[in-house]
Amino acid sequence: QLQFVESGGGLVQPGGSLRLSCAASGFTLGHYAIAWFRQVPGKEREGVSCISSSEGSDGSTNYADSVKGRFTISRDDAKNTVYLQMNILKPEDTARYYCAAQYLYCSAYVDTPSWYTHWGQGTQVTVSS
Repeated sequence: QLQFVESGGGLVQPGGSLRLSCAASGFTLGHYAIAWFRQVPGKEREGVSCISSSEGSDGSTNYADSVKGRFTISRDDAKNTVYLQMNILKPEDTARYYCAAQYLYCSAYVDTPSWYTHWGQGTQVTVSS
């Protein structure tokens, strides 16, 4: 059974950094595309970034325009973990962040939650002074 545990969230001041981790179990991470989404209560889930599989695809990445140049997604298949490095954080980045998986490929558009078949429980990120 595919499972995820997200970690690394917390409270940070504007301009600060956090690194989120998505640790997978029950499957070989290298075969899956992994995406990060975020959601604020009362709003739709928003796609942040995705990295395609390293086995069967090319490990390519995509990002939402709102995070380009500030966030970096990466994967360490040996550790079965995907990371989201978040720099220059803004109050509008405050949300619960989720990782999600789909076999091999990211969705064509980063903001397509229906593409992904497996989801974690999320980790809260709060950016505030």
